[in-house]
Amino acid sequence: MEITAKMVSELRERSGAPLMDCKRALVACNTGSITEVALMDAAFDHLRKSGLKSAEKRAGRATAQGRVCVKLSADAKSGAMVSLGCETDFVAATDEFNALLAEVTELVLAKNPDTVESLGLAELPSRKTTVTDALKGFISKSGENTQVVSLARFETAAGRVGSYVHFNQKVGALIALSTSAPADKADAFLKQLGMHIASSKPTALSRDQVAADVIEREKAVYRESDDMKGKPAEKVEMILKGKLDKFYQGVVLNEQPWVHDDKINVKTAVEKALGAGSKIERFALQQLG
Repeated sequence: MEITAKMVSELRERSGAPLMDCKRALVACNTGSITEVALMDAAFDHLRKSGLKSAEKRAGRATAQGRVCVKLSADAKSGAMVSLGCETDFVAATDEFNALLAEVTELVLAKNPDTVESLGLAELPSRKTTVTDALKGFISKSGENTQVVSLARFETAAGRVGSYVHFNQKVGALIALSTSAPADKADAFLKQLGMHIASSKPTALSRDQVAADVIEREKAVYRESDDMKGKPAEKVEMILKGKLDKFYQGVVLNEQPWVHDDKINVKTAVEKALGAGSKIERFALQQLG
């Protein structure tokens, strides 16, 4: 069968592959008395197989660029956040990249996979393929390694889930909050809280969530510092407590100075804004680059 320019163009439109690759695929599959429809399907599969191989080759390349996406349920009782990484901001800014990210985030909201690996096995309804295969297909078209970097999904029965994504779409926060405050008031505060998290970058909600080895490392640094030398043991312990309190104020969200009023901490700010008993249940911070 004669390979026409129209066939090459249609295959390129269907696959997203370069024109020369489309022509080579059509030539490679043009055997026997194959019909045009069958040839186009065979060439598409040929490109797909080649694309999956090239995607595997690119899998080890760094994905420092990308976007963070958040989706909330209609009642704001649940929410999901996903970071999708790629190699350049040029690709991250494309409609196709952001459409894929939005679909993956909707899937996390709907299905609640517990790990990036289990998300990869889940099927994207609109594409009728798994997330892993959808990513491989995108890698084949874009020429860049593209991977889900992290995911988070929260639910709350006694409050609201809210979020904040920075204007560059590389930093995002997701928060579950217990409160009986009106929805509009809670949502407005959640946005402020998300901005605080994106700016102050806490690593834990409370002291008991800070890893023991991190605390011990901090203690060791303080004990061995020059300003501790020659001081009596009881004095060292008192100074050590003060330094640890300062450390916790830097990494524990509830204890961080509130960005809108540094005379109070975040825990107090939540209750002051939304009423006694209001509290942060969980939070997640995602950052690319």
